[in-house]
Amino acid sequence: MSTSLPDPSTQRPRPGQLTFAAPRRGKPPQHLADLAPAERKAAVEALGHKGFRAKQLSAHYFERLVDSPEEMTDLPKAIRDELVAGLLPQLITPVRTVTADEGATVKSVWRLHDGALVESVTMRYPNRVTICVSSQAGCGMNCPFCATGQEGLTRNMSTAEIVEQVVAAARSLRCGEVAGGSEDAPLRVSNVVFMGMGEALANYKAAIGAIRRLTDKAPDGLGMSARGITMSTVGLVPGIDKLAAEGIPVTLALSLHAPDDELRNELVPINTRWKVDEALDAAYRYFEATGRRVSIEYALIKDINDHAWRADLLGDKLNARGRGWVHVNPIPLNPTPGSKWTASRKGVEQQFVERLRAHGIPTTIRDTRGSEIDGACGQLAAATA
Repeated sequence: MSTSLPDPSTQRPRPGQLTFAAPRRGKPPQHLADLAPAERKAAVEALGHKGFRAKQLSAHYFERLVDSPEEMTDLPKAIRDELVAGLLPQLITPVRTVTADEGATVKSVWRLHDGALVESVTMRYPNRVTICVSSQAGCGMNCPFCATGQEGLTRNMSTAEIVEQVVAAARSLRCGEVAGGSEDAPLRVSNVVFMGMGEALANYKAAIGAIRRLTDKAPDGLGMSARGITMSTVGLVPGIDKLAAEGIPVTLALSLHAPDDELRNELVPINTRWKVDEALDAAYRYFEATGRRVSIEYALIKDINDHAWRADLLGDKLNARGRGWVHVNPIPLNPTPGSKWTASRKGVEQQFVERLRAHGIPTTIRDTRGSEIDGACGQLAAATA
């Protein structure tokens, strides 16, 4: 693939501006992972080949994690190149990879077919491997403390572009490119979090398609447990309700960042559309529909949202909807270069946690990985562009 791809064109959004409609750009090539199993069979037949070849291709991609024609020895040599070119085109090209935590955290910048840059982060722990994936190139939600939000929305990603980040991580694990963890633990991606670039619920169809590919049984998909997948959102209420009706028990993570509308309007501009109580009501409905405990993500920002009274207000609002339905993850802010936003002091952070726990709210400080490698969402892509 040529490296002289066009640069993505986007204008920085005005403060508070929301962008729901992604700019229309040339669609990425159709890929096996974009298609449900029946659609793959039809696509193979449209190329003039036997339909059962679709199952063979799926096994190579999702089980063997290969996309090289030379390795597909169960396919007739004469048709391998055509099948791979038609259904396994290269969608993401590695641009830059950096590591932290003695190699256990690997952050990758990928160039898409039109030049847009996205990120993914693979994190290996003793008993699991988590990948944080992007669902959009850029983001239209415009949160002022987020590097991606300040860049604006370039375009939506396709289902296969999202899935390919997970497959690439699985290949890296298999090749020993991610250090750490227990060597006798299975080398597979166990958890996927939609917490990279973009608001996944604003790219709903592709995000749900990706979740189905991740959870479809092999060889139709990666065969992951839906319980290992977390969908993060700033609070698109209709999207949360739609997700609840899908019947896929993924974990919902609501990026709240403030319990009061006045501050959240500034920190999370979507709050001007759906208020704190509306977002929390939707999160509670998600819990009722799925039985899955909801995570509340709360980036602690020094002297902005880390006050003890805000912890009390958050605790009161969560308890007003019931007990046992929610877990709070305070996150030490990973500041972006030149930003006025910075992380809370440790003592303030601990007091915030203790106030929530005093309300009976399970609260765990999020383990932050990769701060020395531009770990916050969008930082590395911005530095690479």
